Amino acid sequence: MAPEPRPSDVEKMIDIGSQLGAKPGDTTDPVASPSGQHAMAAATGEPGEAAIDRPSTPAGLVDAVRRLEGSTALDRPAELLENIADAVAPVGPRRDILQGSWLGHALHPLLTDFPLGMWMSASLLDLIGGRRSRPAATRLVAAGIAAAVPTAAAGMAEWLDTDPAARRVGVVHANVNSVAMALYTGSLIARLRGRHGRAVAWGIAGGLTATAGGYLGGHLSLARKVGTRDPRFTEPAKT
Repeated sequence: MAPEPRPSDVEKMIDIGSQLGAKPGDTTDPVASPSGQHAMAAATGEPGEAAIDRPSTPAGLVDAVRRLEGSTALDRPAELLENIADAVAPVGPRRDILQGSWLGHALHPLLTDFPLGMWMSASLLDLIGGRRSRPAATRLVAAGIAAAVPTAAAGMAEWLDTDPAARRVGVVHANVNSVAMALYTGSLIARLRGRHGRAVAWGIAGGLTATAGGYLGGHLSLARKVGTRDPRFTEPAKT
């Protein structure tokens, strides 16, 4: 049950109604209108449409991502990646599994937590764990590399069913993550050779690169809504 409005809020709503031109006997709720919601948010300090609609992302960042979406120069690399993705996830049960049809949601975003979590944990041990934690960090880096393989396969399966703009961003996302994978592989080799300082540096570089790749992945899944899902989950939730 919603809490009863405070007297001060009621007075503010009355004032807002008068400011918006409400007349006695008018059945229209002025606060329910967009302008009323904006005024109510300003008067009470509560979040409303004004706060939600206000752009806060740096314009340069938005422009950079939109340029990727519209860059036809990425179409050729996309064709090459499509050939690889078709081989990894051909139409049929394998693609269904990699796309997460059995789960109801896309599998790729879930799997990304494993390699990223292991790699970040390894870097944390490098920075604060001391010499005794080095073997554990090495195992974490190796496990992250192993976990990245099915994660990439699921991502390619998901990428195959996207529109051209999302495909272009996906190509850059895949290449950035491939660089991160290469850096972590270099870090693992350095660890096995006893070159700890170089291993730490390459691991940190890999983490920063993976973060950039993750931003593009988040753009695809959150802003562009890329991701397979059971059609029943698109129905309005029952309240």
